[in-house]
Amino acid sequence: MLTTNQKGAIAEAAIAYEATKAGIGVYRPLSDERCDLIFDLHPRLIRVQCKWAPCRRDVIVVPLYSARRTADGLRRSYYSSAEVDAFAAYAPATERCYFAEFAEIDALQALHLRINQRRTTN
Repeated sequence: MLTTNQKGAIAEAAIAYEATKAGIGVYRPLSDERCDLIFDLHPRLIRVQCKWAPCRRDVIVVPLYSARRTADGLRRSYYSSAEVDAFAAYAPATERCYFAEFAEIDALQALHLRINQRRTTN
């Protein structure tokens, strides 16, 4: 079973790999920032928060917050447009990456992406 840190590292690596394949410059912030990667879209730079996106039935769920345990229980911190410009997610169920700009999903707590499940008939 993977830890949340391992899942995050895998998601970041997968997203960076796919962005690089698409010809996008990928950079990593040097200090403790809320974004994980910076994409160079020539001429603009965008701050990207990377997420591990599990699949529940036929829906990929991308959480649009960070979560950590505190003495008072689980604490969720939501992102703002001052911190990130976009979210990118890696879904291990589909082995694909997904991208959405913050302006498109501003007030959501999670992004739900329905995937088409192939059905076979006998």
